Amino acid sequence: MGQTAVTLTVAAALILGPLAPGRSRAAQFDLPEIGNSSDAVMGSGAQLRLSKAFMRQVRAALPVLDDPLLTAYLESLGNELVAADKSAGGSFNFFLIDQPVVNAFAGPGGNVGIYSGLILAAQSEDELAAVVAHEIAHVTQNHLLRGLEDQGKLNMPTMALMVAAAILGAQVSPDAGMAALAGIQAAAMQHRINFTRENEKEADRIGIATLAAAGRDPYAMPGFFEKLSKASRVYENNAPEFLRTHPVNSNRIGDALGRADEYGARQRADSLRFLLARARLRERAYDRPEKSLESFKASLREGRYLNETAERYGYALALLRSGRLDEAKAESTKLLSAQPSLAEFIALDAQVDLKQGRPAQALDHLKQAVTLSSGNWALRSAYAEALMAAGQPRQAMAEIKTVVRTRPGNAALYDLLTQAAIQSGDKAATHRYRAERLYTEGDLEPAIKQLEFALRQPGLGYQDSAQIQVLVDAWKEERRDQKKRGPDPFDFSSDRASAAAAP
Repeated sequence: MGQTAVTLTVAAALILGPLAPGRSRAAQFDLPEIGNSSDAVMGSGAQLRLSKAFMRQVRAALPVLDDPLLTAYLESLGNELVAADKSAGGSFNFFLIDQPVVNAFAGPGGNVGIYSGLILAAQSEDELAAVVAHEIAHVTQNHLLRGLEDQGKLNMPTMALMVAAAILGAQVSPDAGMAALAGIQAAAMQHRINFTRENEKEADRIGIATLAAAGRDPYAMPGFFEKLSKASRVYENNAPEFLRTHPVNSNRIGDALGRADEYGARQRADSLRFLLARARLRERAYDRPEKSLESFKASLREGRYLNETAERYGYALALLRSGRLDEAKAESTKLLSAQPSLAEFIALDAQVDLKQGRPAQALDHLKQAVTLSSGNWALRSAYAEALMAAGQPRQAMAEIKTVVRTRPGNAALYDLLTQAAIQSGDKAATHRYRAERLYTEGDLEPAIKQLEFALRQPGLGYQDSAQIQVLVDAWKEERRDQKKRGPDPFDFSSDRASAAAAP
């Protein structure tokens, strides 16, 4: 893991930290009302700006993986746990960090990042769910805002510095986040570390209750913590990053076991989608396709796998990446025959068809799948990509715009729209969707400039012009409101604004 990522996650952990040990099982969801006091520390508008700044800096510092199939799986798991947490409210954004690091973090605005290394390290879906439930609890209990409230005697610049250390991490250099933290008084920092430990305990307590409510094994949380703790003793200074940002000791594991005892063990088989996600991540982790191919071939030959279907899926992906298309088609056909409605297999089979020069067949299969599962945004994204590969970018734009209406704020979808607009030669649309992408991540000034570039394009139709002008007016009004409030302590975008605004 690079030092930049370490700095970001360590800094975030110092801010997003755990509360007092919980009460009885019956009272565990009887949580205090904390919304009003948190709102007093930071209004809803500031919280929204902080959320956007957080995601902007995460994307600048870390490799966010916008893989629709993997993201859709992570969202399904996360939303299942959110539904089981009675204290959860508002929206959540679950996203994947493409690094072999065993870690996760929760940020403002319901942003929850999961590292690919964590998914691969989890030996069961319940272990992964335990960490996700823990991070959801950080969000539902407003640990960031409560941390700021806890620092109520500090002035606003000092609080902003703490937030900057958590969000910014190392935007300019690996030492930036740590330098910010070093600027805070030592006594306040020690208090923050103590508060973080209490937050971790509270997140454990609520996360275990959420696991039980979702029908998952509450023992998965202390069990996973114990595995990581043992690994840290074996590897000494190379301990899993999760232990550095979420310190685990014997007392914490004991507390978690006691909580789990109140619910008892649950038996639940891993979902096929979890196993497929692991296989997909394993396959793409190899830098050379021949290495991936040999690994999956050997595991199938020797029977070293948790699930044969998932292993064959990884093998098929390796064959596809290696250019062995006939063999990849044979594997994808078998997988699809056994599970004809599974998005992962439908998308794989269509990819093989496209590589084999059969776009009509790929489009036909994807269109049927989308018709049967119109709400599956990963399938619709695959269909749009196939349309672009088949030389139908305008149809692809229409398809993605349908998805965007149900998933506003998804940066990856605006990237697809931009690609389709470029392919179709529509310069106005290219600038517009670049603007939408920038705005989604909080880069207001360059987003406005992109819209102004779009308005200057020749041949822009009246309806498109009117829609873009509405956005320009709304975003300029938002900018005026920001200027009235004065400098925003949560705006760290100036270093990137000029580059993002370029036509």
